[in-house]
Amino acid sequence: MEPLVSIVTPCYNSAAFIRETLESVIAQDYKNWEVIVVDDRSSDNTCQIVEVFTKRHECIHLIALNENGGVANARNIGMAASKGKYIAFLDSDDIWLKDKLSRQVNLMEKELLPLTFCAYKRINEQGKQISGQIPVPASVNYNALLAHNVVIFSTSMMLKSAIGDLKFSRAGHEDWIFLLQLLKRCGQGYGINQPLAFYRVRQNSVSSNKLKAIGYTWKIFRESEGIGFLRSAILLGRYAVSASLKRLR
Repeated sequence: MEPLVSIVTPCYNSAAFIRETLESVIAQDYKNWEVIVVDDRSSDNTCQIVEVFTKRHECIHLIALNENGGVANARNIGMAASKGKYIAFLDSDDIWLKDKLSRQVNLMEKELLPLTFCAYKRINEQGKQISGQIPVPASVNYNALLAHNVVIFSTSMMLKSAIGDLKFSRAGHEDWIFLLQLLKRCGQGYGINQPLAFYRVRQNSVSSNKLKAIGYTWKIFRESEGIGFLRSAILLGRYAVSASLKRLR
């Protein structure tokens, strides 16, 4: 029996993209999965679109929240509802290639790994590819991830037992903070250097706002991780250089 993979998809006003995102899961050649879509009180017809999928596919579930609580809260609710041995995260505007799950599950089962992620390509809001392959290292530990976040969260898959009681905090770059805390527990994550996902770059996202991203990064170093001023300044410089080089690919 193939292990169950729980896919957590938080969404907010994602009507333009959620259909394509869910279709990329349905098209997976790995079939033992469930999707938990957590709608964060959307004001568009996101829920209606997802409900069509839930009626056609019993493994797709919708949790519609009564109040907007942010992406960290939505992910925590999705994790709490998950039943799988593994948890994968898929943002509501990103897309997986059909062998994404099978490659990760096969590797994690064979090597008994707690965390994997993969290379990806960028697309714009219209779905046009705007980058070549963004490569990932073979492995990453806490210090390496602290210096440069190489993991796009929609490419990550984690052993649920490794996550334990870990939860997302409500902060900018909450996915990075979560990964850092996870690596403190499990030591290393492992990369598959093949592009198995498309990451959608949106104009108004935190990642596209460079000044806001730098501010959130500084807070992670100083507040979340408790790093001293000088080391934080050095890490922030490395972050800026790495982010600039990534955008050139």
